[in-house]
Amino acid sequence: MKKEKAKKTVDKKENVKIGRRKFLKKAAVAGAAGAATIGFPMVSRAQTTVLKMQGAWGAKDIFNDYATDYVKRVNEMAGGRLKIQYLISGAVVKAFRVQDAVHKGVLDAGHQVTVYWYGKSKVASLFGSGPVFGQNAHQGLAWIYYGGGQELYDELIQKLGINTVGFFCMPMPTQPLGWFKKPVNNADDLVGLKYRTVGLAADLMQEMGVKVTQLPGGEIVPALERGVIEAFEFNNPTSDRSFGAQDVSKVYMLGSYHQAAEYFEIIFNKDKFNALEKEHQAILKYAAEAASSNNYWRGLDQYSKDLQWLKGSAGVKVYRTPTSVMEAQLKAWDKLLVELDKDPYFKKVVASQKAFARRCAYYDILNSCDYKLAYDHHFPGELGF
Repeated sequence: MKKEKAKKTVDKKENVKIGRRKFLKKAAVAGAAGAATIGFPMVSRAQTTVLKMQGAWGAKDIFNDYATDYVKRVNEMAGGRLKIQYLISGAVVKAFRVQDAVHKGVLDAGHQVTVYWYGKSKVASLFGSGPVFGQNAHQGLAWIYYGGGQELYDELIQKLGINTVGFFCMPMPTQPLGWFKKPVNNADDLVGLKYRTVGLAADLMQEMGVKVTQLPGGEIVPALERGVIEAFEFNNPTSDRSFGAQDVSKVYMLGSYHQAAEYFEIIFNKDKFNALEKEHQAILKYAAEAASSNNYWRGLDQYSKDLQWLKGSAGVKVYRTPTSVMEAQLKAWDKLLVELDKDPYFKKVVASQKAFARRCAYYDILNSCDYKLAYDHHFPGELGF
């Protein structure tokens, strides 16, 4: 009886040990599975959201490359769950109709500049092509991101009832005065000239006595060949070369206040944007900041190469716009602003820009070294002014 009782006690202990081993084994397996879950998160199998974006640029324009740089960053960061399908200008609508198409939902997104829709409000042109108070495009974007510019832009969009959400990128270098049949020696040389530009730059040049026609980039050369215009500006040596400016003109004037601080506007249909997951909204926003730096670096490299090509291979004569012409532009801006400031919201946005420029440009100009002095020291006589 004692032996049988002792045997049962031993068996019970063995069962406890076996049970404990099974428990620990299961716990170890469960722990490993948990660790695997932490180390390798489950990938969502949700359907990919595809946004259809059209640019305002032709296939050969470097602006089209800038747009695809933005798209690439969005697509790679979104991990396959959000994708932008990019289309060139004209694929769905013409360049000046991109915003309307995004507003209506015909397109989900667009890559353009605000001057392409400033016909709805001249305030739009202040977000990239307004008067210069000493600020450059970098400082213009600083105003957008830190000086209240984005909030003023959002307020404008709401006031106009436009169903879009917008972000800004790419601090564009100063845009050349443009292409002419002969050098511009003074402001009088511009009076009566049939000239292409856009946005508030059109108002500015008209104030200076120029006959302005507003056209997208792809229509410039045909207009010149038909005699609709005699001179024109677009944006930079690379874009100008791509549509053949050097084939119809041999005088290129660099330096101007007509568009000296522009940047791109990337827009999304508001309903479509608001329906996206928060992290996807963040990707669309912060990809603009990433593309901004990349676009600018790429532009400096390519613009400088193409300017040398225009001079060396295409026989273009490159001139610095005379200071007297730029002084005349500043005086024309002063006169223009007196009229434009009659619009209270226009005046409000200009006041914000001017206050920011006064502080920001003051620091930058006072602190910056004389880069021209250093350039002339190492490459004497090359600039020619």
